[in-house]
Amino acid sequence: MPEILVLYYSRGGSVARLARHVARGIGEVEGMQARVRTVPPVAAVTQAAAPPVPEEGAPYVEARDLDECAGLLLGSPTRFGNMAAPLKHWLDGLGAQWASGTLVGKPAGVFTSTASMHGGQESTLLTMMVPLLHHGCLVLGIPFTEPLLSTTRGGGTPYGASHVAGASDDPQTSDDEAHLARALGRRVAMVAAKLA
Repeated sequence: MPEILVLYYSRGGSVARLARHVARGIGEVEGMQARVRTVPPVAAVTQAAAPPVPEEGAPYVEARDLDECAGLLLGSPTRFGNMAAPLKHWLDGLGAQWASGTLVGKPAGVFTSTASMHGGQESTLLTMMVPLLHHGCLVLGIPFTEPLLSTTRGGGTPYGASHVAGASDDPQTSDDEAHLARALGRRVAMVAAKLA
């Protein structure tokens, strides 16, 4: 069964929860399923290598996950209007995949979480799209045919799914945020199914 890779970095749990909603949306498309993976943390000074398998949550991504996926969804918390360093670090190491065209023609989308409504959600989503475009992905967002996009009081943008965690970093998504994340997952899975 074709799989859509849902790849994320999450520090406080908000992006991980959003990833699960995206994965549910993928599962709503007949014949498609999600493969949920994460990237290891990075530090300016390396004290110890990251364990080969995280103690909890999704396993770490491997190069074969990109080869085997029919589409890709990237998720990251916002860091000053940009993706977090662990996801960027992982993307920066994909030179071989870029040269070989591993992701060319595959549908892709992005999702994020911020502490505030104006914490850089849209700029983070846009910056996550840039590497996807370089890799030849077909970048998808959430169209305004999703009525909640116009009425949400929390996250959700035409550029991708999002969540407002607040100052307390609450990972609980609102109903609107969860619905829009599932809509993004469904959209990428539907396009991947049509391309297959």
